[in-house]
Amino acid sequence: MKSKIIRVAQGKESTLSQLYINGIFQCYLLEDKIREVKIPSQTAIPKGDYTLKLNTSGAKNVNYKKAFGKLHQGMIEIISLPNFNYVYIHTGNTIQETAGCPLCGFGFQFIDGDYRVTQSVAAYKMIYPKLVLLAKETSNTITIENNFQF
Repeated sequence: MKSKIIRVAQGKESTLSQLYINGIFQCYLLEDKIREVKIPSQTAIPKGDYTLKLNTSGAKNVNYKKAFGKLHQGMIEIISLPNFNYVYIHTGNTIQETAGCPLCGFGFQFIDGDYRVTQSVAAYKMIYPKLVLLAKETSNTITIENNFQF
């Protein structure tokens, strides 16, 4: 299986993307603004090819195990990012909740110059099992590219 994040729009401080698995649209993703110089917890992931893995340690993992029970096997982490650590695909609706990570949602809104995603928990529950399968593959790639449409 292959995964791809295609960025389609930018707000003042936000970036809206679409997540594809095996060429099929899954959900929207929300990230911080793309910046030339990284500001910790306020910068989108650089475009490129990376790897997914399951991270089974840390406080966020413990919180998600409590929230999602048996569904949760570990945080979906994007690794091999230059100057970024602990980047997870997770739930949330606004850039205030990203901390430099992609947030998933079934819909999106454009409010006061920035994007937000909606129905984040429902989207996460749908994509999580697919991302776990990807992360468990020894050789997996997630490609991030810019293709701004609006």
